[in-house]
Amino acid sequence: MSETVIRVENLSKKYIIGHQKQERYTALRDVLANQVKSIGQIFSRNGDKTDPTHEEFWALKDVSFEIKQGDRVGIIGRNGAGKSTLLKILSRITEPTSGKISIKGRVASLLEVGTGFHPELTGRENIYLNGAILGMDGAEIKKKFDEIVAFAEVEKFLDTPVKRYSSGMYVRLAFAVAAHLEPEILIVDEVLAVGDAKFQKKCLGKMQEVSVGGKTVLFVSHNMGAIESLCEKGILLTQGAVNFLGSAQEVISKYASENSTLSSGFVDLSERKIERYGPKNIAYIMSLGLLDNDGNPTSIVQMGQSVSFRLEIDFKASGEGLEIGIAVANLYNVSLHYLISNWENNLIIPNHGIHKIDVNLPHIQLFPGDYLVHVWVKQQGSAYDDAVHEALRFGVEEAQITPNYAYFQRYSHNTQVYTPSHWRLLN
Repeated sequence: MSETVIRVENLSKKYIIGHQKQERYTALRDVLANQVKSIGQIFSRNGDKTDPTHEEFWALKDVSFEIKQGDRVGIIGRNGAGKSTLLKILSRITEPTSGKISIKGRVASLLEVGTGFHPELTGRENIYLNGAILGMDGAEIKKKFDEIVAFAEVEKFLDTPVKRYSSGMYVRLAFAVAAHLEPEILIVDEVLAVGDAKFQKKCLGKMQEVSVGGKTVLFVSHNMGAIESLCEKGILLTQGAVNFLGSAQEVISKYASENSTLSSGFVDLSERKIERYGPKNIAYIMSLGLLDNDGNPTSIVQMGQSVSFRLEIDFKASGEGLEIGIAVANLYNVSLHYLISNWENNLIIPNHGIHKIDVNLPHIQLFPGDYLVHVWVKQQGSAYDDAVHEALRFGVEEAQITPNYAYFQRYSHNTQVYTPSHWRLLN
C-alpha cells in the first residue's frame, strides 16, 4: 500500500479585504474633517473593534484530503475557488490561518512565471540557485545540468540575465529545473498555459515520466483535456471548500455538470440569445431534442443504442442547397461526430414555414460520459445563417455491446468513440 505523502487537515486561509470609499475628488477640508472623524471614532467605540472598511474573506475553509506516493492529482475549480492558495500553502509560500499539513519529501513548485528566479542572475546561475533552494548539492545539479538546458531549449541565452527572457523562456527553464532536480513532489499551477502547444505537450509527458518513477504530481489547470490525460485522481474546489474527491474523470464530469447552464432532453431554443450566431435570414432553429428507440425525449442513452435528434426549424424560404448540421462534442468541445444533411441524401425543404426534421443514428458509438450538441443551418459554402453553440447536453451509460466487455472496459477511459472492428488471420 502506497505511503501518504501529503495530509491536509481542516486547512483554512483567511484574508482581510480593505474597502475604500470612492470619491470624485478630495479637498483639504475633507482631509481635515476625516482626521477629526477618525479621532472621534477612537473615543466613541468603547472597545468595539469592528471596522466597516475591512471584510474577512476565506480563500480556503476546512479543506481536508490525503495524497499517496505516486498519485497524479488534478485540482480544478472556477476562478477564485482557492486552487492557487492551496498550492501556495503546500509549497510553504503562504501560511495557513488554521489547520495543518504534513508533507513527506522534497517539493518542487512552479506556481507563477519567474517564481524562485533572481532576475539579475543568468539562466545558468538560476539553475544552481534553484537546485540549492531544493536542498541539492553542486554535484547533483551538475549531473542534471545538460538535461535541464536541453529540455528548456535556452542554450543560446544560458548566460543572459533572466530578466531579459520572454515569459515563455522563463516558464521553459523554470519547469525544466523543477522537474529534473529529483523532487519527490512536483506542484504545477496554470503557469504552463504561457508556453506554446508543443512545450505544453512536452511538459505533460515529463510529468507522466516523473510520476511513473514513484513521484507525486499536483496539477492545477483549466484545461480539462490535460487534467484527464495526466491525472488519475481529482479534487474539485468550490468557494474554498472541497466539493468532490474521486477519479479525474468523475471530478471533471462533476465540475462540468455544476457549471453548465444547459438543459437536457428537449430544449426550446427560441429564447436562447447567448452562444448563438448568424443573421437568421434563411432559417431560425426553434428547438432540438434527443429521442430514444421509442421516440420519447431523453437525456440519457445507452452505449450502442439507436437514437435520433429532432430539429424544429422555421425556414424563411424553400429550396435545396441548405446545409443543416449537428456536431456531437465532448465536454472539452472536441467534436467527435459530425452529422451533415448534404453528406447523406441532400435534404430538400419543399416550402417555407416550420418543419420538423429527424436525424437517426442506428448506433451511437460513444463511451459512457457526458456530451454536448452544436447545431447550425447555412447555405453551402457560406457562413452560418443560424448556429447555436452547446444547444443540448446528454449522457451515455454503459451497455454490454461486446462479448469481451470486461476487457473492453479497461480501455474505455482512454477514448470516447467506439468503432467496431473484425479481426481475421490471413495466413
